[in-house]
Order: sequence, then structure tokens, then C-alpha cells
Amino acid sequence: MQRVRKAVIPAAGLGTRLLPATKAMPKEMLPVVDKPVIQYIVEEAVAAGIEDILIVTGKGKRAIEDHFDRSVELEALLQDRGKRNELETIRAISEMANIHYIRQKEPLGLGHAVWCARRFIGDEPFAVLLGDVLIQSEEPALVQLLRRREVVGGAVIGIQPVAAADVHKYGIIDGVEMEPGLFRVRRMVEKPRPEEAPSNLAILGRYVLPPQVFTHLEHASAGALGEIQLTDALAQLAVESDVYGLTVQGRTFDIGSPLGWLEATVAMALADPALGDGVRRILYRELERTPGR
Repeated sequence: MQRVRKAVIPAAGLGTRLLPATKAMPKEMLPVVDKPVIQYIVEEAVAAGIEDILIVTGKGKRAIEDHFDRSVELEALLQDRGKRNELETIRAISEMANIHYIRQKEPLGLGHAVWCARRFIGDEPFAVLLGDVLIQSEEPALVQLLRRREVVGGAVIGIQPVAAADVHKYGIIDGVEMEPGLFRVRRMVEKPRPEEAPSNLAILGRYVLPPQVFTHLEHASAGALGEIQLTDALAQLAVESDVYGLTVQGRTFDIGSPLGWLEATVAMALADPALGDGVRRILYRELERTPGR
């Protein structure tokens, strides 16, 4: 079985749910504790053995490229001031992976963003990690998917159950459970109404895909919002080959919404050995000051 060496991180969205914070800053660069969101995503890919990463950006996303580039002036300043730990930290960011970039020139949806990566991927299996979905887990989510792919082959997408009232926010699978937590996907529906959802198993932004998905993306038509959906291409792929949904063990945060970003920040800060106790004290104090809310 061909090893997965490449990953695509779509990061071209405008982040309108987080305005005005994202007026001049990409949502993927919002800090969660002490790192921007997209650094967590890249670190997850690297932990899974990915060698080359393509970040699909858009207008106003130059800060992402700058973050993963070297900053010679900053390095020299830290060197002169004897800040060795800080110097090693920022050097490690620019050396963690081979990172490439391409622009999605029009906001035509996730499917189109992945389509933009077709020449970079070529005829290889690849991973997709959404740039605004953070997963807190003991074993990186992508590692979980790749480990399962070694057994079942085909395409493997990360899923998690969501509340019935929230199914309209996600792509939802209809599948047959092959073993606990592993489903063979029969079909997928993008953001269905609760009464029309085939299940409550939501696609959560992690995928391991064969290159054949590009054939379906090439012929995909835009939906009502003028966007090409990756879910539609995967639904077509499931008709002709094996597509599996794996229940990912971990906690998922939608960084693209204010509450999702705040929840991720609090959760990650509480889990930080150096910050956890202090954050708890702050939260307790704030709760005491706002009784009854």
C-alpha cells in the first residue's frame, strides 16, 4: 500500500463569523494559547509522518506564509539577547516541514480548494486537514486515520457524533458499522436538515483520500451557494470504491466561530501544565463575579 506523504490544508476561507477580528488577520492565525491555530494543524500532519504540506490560501493570507518562514531579524535579536529557548522555538517552526502554497483565486468551496492541489498531489494518496478545525487528542487524529487505512485501505474520513440539532452544520454520513467506531460509508449528505439527516455522524475535517477523488471534483457542479463541495465528490467516490468513516478519539473545536475559538483556548490552556492552575483560578474568579449567568 502506497504511503501517504503529502497533505493539503485548505485555509482560504474569509472567516466572516469572526469579524472584525479577521478583517486583517487570517482566522487560521488566531492564537490558541501561545500558537496560531494553523501551527497546531501542521504539527498534527508532521506527527503523522507527512513530508510535504500544501496550504491553500487566498487574498489576505500572507501572514500564514510569514509565520512558517524564517525571520532573520528576529532570530538575530534573540541571539543577541541570549534568549536561546525562544530562538530554538521560532527556528523549529520554519524547519518542521516542507511547506508549499497555492492561492484559491475564487471562494468556490472546500471541494475546489482541494482541486487546486491536484498537480501537487499527482497520483498519490494524500491527507486533508481543515485549517480551522482543531482536535485535542492523546493520539493525533490524522495518525488514527492513517493507522486504520493500513488495515482497510481505501479512503478514510474522520467522523464524530453530534447533537441532532447540529447536523445542519456538517457533512453527515450514512454508513454500516463494520466494527466499533468504523463505518463503511454508503452515502453522504452536506448540511442536511435534522429530519433528513441519515445519521448524526458528522465529518469533522480530517481525510485520507486516494487521487481518484480529483476525477469526481473535476466533474462536480456548484451547489446553491455557488460552492463545490468535497462531500459531494466523496459521495460519488463511495459508489465505486471503499470509503470508511472512523470515529476519531478526541475533542473537536470549530475555530471558525467565536465560541469554538474561545472553547479551544480555554481547553488547551487548562491542559497546559504551566498554565492550567492559573487559568482555573481566573475562571473561578470570573464565575463568582457573574453569579446567576
